[in-house]
Amino acid sequence: MTGSETTIPWLTILALLPLLGAGAVLVTPSRTALPKLVALGVSLVVLVVSVVVALLFEVDGGFQFVERYTWIRTFGANYAVGLDGLGLVLVLLTTILTPVVILASWNDADTGRWSVNTFFAWMLVLEGLSIWVFCATDVFLFYVLFEATLIPIYFLIGGFGGARRSYAAVKFLLYSLAGGLLMLASVVGLYVVSADSASGPSYLLEDLMAADIGTSTGRWLFLGFFIAFAVKAPMWPVHTWLPDAASEATPGTSVLLVSVLDKIGTFAMMRFCLNIFPEASRWATPVVMTLAVISVIYGALLAIGQQDIRRLIAYTSISHFGFIVLGIFAMTSQSQAGAALYMFNHGLSTAALFLVTGFLISRRGSKLIDDYGGVEKVAPVLAGTFLLAGLSSLSLPGLSPFVSEFLVLAGTFTVSITAAVVATLGIVLAAVYILYMYQRTMTGPLRESTKNLPDLRPREIAALAPLLLLIVVLGFFPKPALDAVNPTVDRLLQEVGVSDPQPTVASDEEGASE
Repeated sequence: MTGSETTIPWLTILALLPLLGAGAVLVTPSRTALPKLVALGVSLVVLVVSVVVALLFEVDGGFQFVERYTWIRTFGANYAVGLDGLGLVLVLLTTILTPVVILASWNDADTGRWSVNTFFAWMLVLEGLSIWVFCATDVFLFYVLFEATLIPIYFLIGGFGGARRSYAAVKFLLYSLAGGLLMLASVVGLYVVSADSASGPSYLLEDLMAADIGTSTGRWLFLGFFIAFAVKAPMWPVHTWLPDAASEATPGTSVLLVSVLDKIGTFAMMRFCLNIFPEASRWATPVVMTLAVISVIYGALLAIGQQDIRRLIAYTSISHFGFIVLGIFAMTSQSQAGAALYMFNHGLSTAALFLVTGFLISRRGSKLIDDYGGVEKVAPVLAGTFLLAGLSSLSLPGLSPFVSEFLVLAGTFTVSITAAVVATLGIVLAAVYILYMYQRTMTGPLRESTKNLPDLRPREIAALAPLLLLIVVLGFFPKPALDAVNPTVDRLLQEVGVSDPQPTVASDEEGASE
């Protein structure tokens, strides 16, 4: 693992800014709009800093903006952060979505159990911790941050969600803590393994990549990490917390949960599972790919049968995460580049879908699909943005998710035709659940209960516009994102010890006839 030290602690600054901003929000007078304005202003500053970091980032430069300080010498734990192409796109996703969510959630905290200040402060805390997670290059530091992200999202769901918010928050926490305990066991195991080395214990990623981990030990340690990340992702069969959490949380919280926090699971599969346990990753590939394909089909089928709009979107995400995991463990350059890009594109499309349906539900006061009909007649802008967000979710060509989904399937096809063909059915099912939902809510006769629905307001349009613009632009020009992730994917495949299958071409004797 290569890396270049930096004299300016860009990544620490980037992660600390939202945390400091959260403190400022908490002490701001709550009887005015000032807490919201401060939160929005801080998130925009963080976005600007992340763009500066992206402009300074050198493609194919390995880990950059590296910071490393001894933290707990006895454990071999270090404060070590760095950014490669995969981390960069996810940091940018986080910093783009946070101001969008704050703007879209302007009035969502007014009926919560706690103050508006608390709501927006927790959002900024979640942003800062998520940035740190995507930058961590020390496993012990990563584990601490991985668990710390549970705190703000738990309070965002439990304090400001719907009628069953307490149940959803506790279920989410229990699943996450169970996965975290398995990961902790593997973290302790890595300490034991690294302590036997001449240099002593170390949790640095580069040291663990070079460590001599036995086959049996590596497989057990891999399972502890992978199961924790599968819960976070979420994958079938450890996914059942997501529909409840996404349905009960506010739309903005659902966006941060599904589009940012859940990406930690798939990010960590690439960053830690494959790098530290290459043999175990190859060993587990057939089972993981099978689980991923099941997730694709299972999530899509259950989405079709949902009456609750928010639960429908949650099940679509289970299907989409199946594509991401499939791309990671197909272990080809196309599939892994597609998986990395899919994390970013899914974040955009799902965020747009959650937010626009949130605006719809706030007007009608119901999450049930059958309570709507003919909305496009009274709210054409809302219906249009709903359609565009939905089409991006089903990966329509010309929109950004199509590129990543195509790369995942093309790369998977070269190693498993069966997995690729079955997963392709998920695309067909996606068209069913998205278009069926749109038809039942937006088209048809105008219902009495929806005839007075107002169209999108300027603030709501301003929140959705950046997401829809990026979805369209990256659909036609994905090169900047692919240029960032491709070098990381190439190094990762080299570390795992796999290469792309060679194409099979018929010989002249077999393919030509006189």
